[in-house]
Amino acid sequence: MTIYLCGELGAGKTTVARGLVRALGHTGKVKSPTYTLVELYGFSRLNLYHFDLFRFRHAREWLDAGLDECFNAGSVCLVEWPEKAADLVPPPDVRIELKPAAGGRDVILQAHSEKGRRCLERMCGKSD
Repeated sequence: MTIYLCGELGAGKTTVARGLVRALGHTGKVKSPTYTLVELYGFSRLNLYHFDLFRFRHAREWLDAGLDECFNAGSVCLVEWPEKAADLVPPPDVRIELKPAAGGRDVILQAHSEKGRRCLERMCGKSD
């Protein structure tokens, strides 16, 4: 599953990623991958990769980094700043957009595949 985390700088993308990692049972530190590009969290049945592409200046950096091999049937990939890699990042199953709002943030959840729709239905009871 591929999940895009979208929003302006400081919108809370990394905070959402930390919450998802912890919700899956990770008890250790959840680091921001701003400088490492990706952090891996292994769970019993899957690998969760947390990407932060903020520092990319050119989409080709995605290809140079060889990160596309992380996207497979046994993984969940959380991608912050997917637009920095243009269309080289696999399309999302779920897109989470965070927008500043009075007193907090608005969260927009969108399913972009059947897998994403099922995921949002389990989480929220509906999709879109």
